Amino acid sequence: MLYINYPSWIHPEIFPGIPFLGFLRWYSLMYIFAFGTAYLVLKKVAKEGALDTPKYKINDDDLLSFLSTGIIFLLIGARVFSALVYNTTNYYWKHPWLIFWPFDSNGNFTGLAGMSYHGGFIGGLIGMIVWCKVKKHSFWQWCDAMCTAIPLGYTFGRLGNFLNGELYGRITTMPWGIVFPGAEKFSTSLPWVQEFCAKIGMDISGMSLVNLPRHPSQLYEALFEGLVLFAIIWVCRNRKKFTGQLSLMYAGGYGLVRFFIEYFREPDADIGYRIAKDSAAPIYTNTSLLNISTGQILCFIMIAFAVVTSIILYKMQKNQK
Repeated sequence: MLYINYPSWIHPEIFPGIPFLGFLRWYSLMYIFAFGTAYLVLKKVAKEGALDTPKYKINDDDLLSFLSTGIIFLLIGARVFSALVYNTTNYYWKHPWLIFWPFDSNGNFTGLAGMSYHGGFIGGLIGMIVWCKVKKHSFWQWCDAMCTAIPLGYTFGRLGNFLNGELYGRITTMPWGIVFPGAEKFSTSLPWVQEFCAKIGMDISGMSLVNLPRHPSQLYEALFEGLVLFAIIWVCRNRKKFTGQLSLMYAGGYGLVRFFIEYFREPDADIGYRIAKDSAAPIYTNTSLLNISTGQILCFIMIAFAVVTSIILYKMQKNQK
């Protein structure tokens, strides 16, 4: 068989089947791991003197205050962006007071279902700007330190998506394709489905609907947007040419990698493509590189911002020497 079945023992809940512990989910735990990891890396960078100035030596209270402010703004931005941009029903535009309401209409606890990376990026950025303004610290200096820590923490977020069985990729015949339980099923009467299943050795006899293997795009993102990007920035942290370089390396690097991984990740079904060569193009497979998702548009903006701002900062700081 040229595919992998999603492990049956993985559930979104840490303790499945236990009612009073149902609110404990792997995704939430991954957020804790992410923030904890980011703090440890930030502390390591601070110990190297990256945040010290001739007049002030950074302490642990500064780091915790900075990180906590960034996290609060990040969560606000991630939730607001998800509710107002990615929710196509316009429900939250009409009921904005429910954006942070963690219960459904029946009173069941659901948590804050739906968080947007790009919203979190904007929110976290605003939080860092506010903190640095209040504390009178150099924004780009602190942002460089934070962006050294973010990718490694981000890795846990995408692992949380995998454990939730969500944000999976498009269908694939690659041997590492995974059959995700919640993915869209296809009719076995379709010729292309029969041909696809024959190619990967999937037995569909007696079945009317079949769940096809997909790219584990969450793991692609955890690897390239997380571990690989972290390694690159970590190596460059003591070799930067101007203050702000690491921050813009992160923004541009993330945007570039995510832009290409989006070709393997399935867009949200209710949004589809924002720009499409063929408006009827299916989202479960990539038919054209000109079919552009919401995430790719936002990533392109990140790349453009990183390139333009890098040029401006480099020239400004070079002229000041």
